[in-house]
Formats: sequence, C-alpha cells, structure tokens
Amino acid sequence: MFQGKKILLLGSGELGKEVIIEAARLGVETVAVDRYANAPAMQAANRNYVIDMLDAQQLREVIEKEKPDLIVPEIEAIATSELVKLENEGFHVIPTARAAKLTMDREGIRRLAAETLELPTAKYQFADNYEQFVQAARTIGFPCVVKPLMSSSGKGQSVCRTEADMENCWKIAMEGGRVQNGRVIVEEFIQFDSEITLLTVRAVNGTKFCAPIGHIQKDGDYIESWQPHNMTEQQISEAEKIAMAITEELGGYGLFGVELFLSKDKVYFSEVSPRPHDTGLVTLVTQNLSEFALHVRAILGFPIPEIIQISPGASRPLKAEEELDSYSIGGIEHALSVAKTQVRIFGKPVTKPGRRVAVALSSADTTDEARTNAKRALDCLKVEK
Repeated sequence: MFQGKKILLLGSGELGKEVIIEAARLGVETVAVDRYANAPAMQAANRNYVIDMLDAQQLREVIEKEKPDLIVPEIEAIATSELVKLENEGFHVIPTARAAKLTMDREGIRRLAAETLELPTAKYQFADNYEQFVQAARTIGFPCVVKPLMSSSGKGQSVCRTEADMENCWKIAMEGGRVQNGRVIVEEFIQFDSEITLLTVRAVNGTKFCAPIGHIQKDGDYIESWQPHNMTEQQISEAEKIAMAITEELGGYGLFGVELFLSKDKVYFSEVSPRPHDTGLVTLVTQNLSEFALHVRAILGFPIPEIIQISPGASRPLKAEEELDSYSIGGIEHALSVAKTQVRIFGKPVTKPGRRVAVALSSADTTDEARTNAKRALDCLKVEK
C-alpha cells in the first residue's frame, strides 16, 4: 500500500473539496471534518467525521485518533486554542496554530495589521454590547461597516448609513456571527475604487503572488470575481508589500487570501485568510496552478514554480433563495454551452437562503468577455425543488 502523507481538513465546504482533490492527486491520504454530514469535501475524502469543531475535546479526540501529518483549517470556527496546544505537542497546523488563532476573529488580525505592522487600514473600533456599538458608530461616523468578529462568507456584515439603521445592523451582526459573543467591529466606510484579493503563497522556495483578482461583494459575500484586475504598477507594488508583510508575520507555508481596497492614491489592508479564498475559485480556469494546487504543494513542502496566467477569467456563484432539504441544479447543459465555461456543483446536502451551491467559471480573450460569459452561464443555472 502506498504510504503518503495524511492531511486532516477542518471544515469541508466547496473550497475544501478542491483541496482534497488536489491532495489526492499527489497521493495524500485525506480526512474531512465538519459540523454536518455529507459536506462537499467529505464526498471526496478517504474518511470523514462530524463534530462540533468549536468543542476542544471533540477536536482533540479526532486528531489524536487520526494522527495526521498536517492539520489544515478551512474555516475560522474552530477551537483554535486547542490547536495551539496540539501544535505544542508536536502536531503540524497549517500554516501555524498562531495564524489560525489570529485570523479566527477580526480583532486579532486587525490589531496585528494596524497596530503591530502599521499597515494602512480603515479606522475601526470594537464593541461588546449594543450601547458600545452605538457609541463606536457615532465616533467612526456614518456610513460605517458593521461586522461580527467571526463569520464566514460575509455573513452578519452590513453598512450602517444612519442612526436609524443601528438597531437592524446590530441584529444582523448578532445573527450572522459564528460565535455569539456579542462583540463586533465597526469600521470606517472606505470610498474605494475597487477591492481585490491578492493570493499570496509561501513555499519552501519563497513567496509568490498570483495576478490580482477583482471582485464585487454584496452584504459581505462575493457575487462575482475576475482575474486579472487592472492595476497600476504602483498599486501592484504596494499591494504585494502589504501582503508580504502580513503573511511573513503569520508565517508557515500555504496560500493566503489577502483582501485589499484600492483607491486612486492608496491601498488599504482589509482582511487575510490563511487558506484558499472563495474569490479565488476563478483560478481553476485562469492559471497553470489553481489556488488549491498551490496550497497543497506549499503545505507539503514542495517548491512552487512560476505561476502563469493562461487566460483571463471570471466566476459567478449560484446561491439558493430558500431552505430546501432536497434540491437539484437545473440548466447545467445550457450553462456548459457557453464558450470556454465550466460549472462546479458543490454537492451541499441542503440549501439555505444565500448559500452558495455551485459556480460558473468562464475564460476568454479579455476579462470583460469572461465576465459576460460567466454571467450568461449563471443565468442558465437554477436551484430546483
């Protein structure tokens, strides 16, 4: 029997599924863990477990049973303090347990970026309760952005435009956060021209950057991404400088999704994820190595060769509009008739309003053409009962 390395994936969504597939291609034994059964990555893994990943004891029991070579977090909602203990006992957490802990909530990573590394960010304040939130919003000024300290795919985020919006914005943050601790971050609303993800990969042979990915978000979740995004040489240089600083501080090997705001004369740091990024799904059709292939190669200790942009491309996720225990995706044959287009069906067992269930990916001679084709393909897809 082939004796390859074993990775244990914490969080088994659509991004984790692509990680599992890439790992399997390199002979890696894979174990997928999530809080619900039949998650996308579980469908491709060698074994799987359903646990509460915020429960330190349950997390430890699975890891001690499997004894993986690499523990690979795919989401934030994990008992990261237990990961720190496990790392101290000899387990290898990707990229590091400290990075997983710092990026689990927005406070740790924002303070690191703004206060320790002195990177340019929006002004911000934290609030523990509604009264503090009201004061923070008034201090930052309107409009401001309200986010729970920990959430996934932008859940719980809103723009508070006037004092009349405050009660509803607080409610959205409380309902959307992964941990109900009542703490939020209130940010200055940056008047930016565009926002990007700069995929940054740290490997045994150094740090490399993918071409910048432009994206549009709604309610904190992405609805479209494209690569490459048009930037000046100065903007690219500043973006790479910021990404290098934050990823060097976090350390370890792997791919990082560094989110940035672009204005005419400045680049602002927004957030960083020490793992593949949802906007980076577009790299499945644009690069010689997708973000998932880059992540797996890097965490296994393999060198990363030149990252080549083989084509402009765009992605458009399909989102469910209602909660369904049983569903199918219709219109696939029409979507696949669009030139240079692929469709990925995630295989999530149930739907919820706003939950991503598939993505349309198009490449083309220009970014604009790719965006048009991805939209055409998305319009063909439907969630059916």
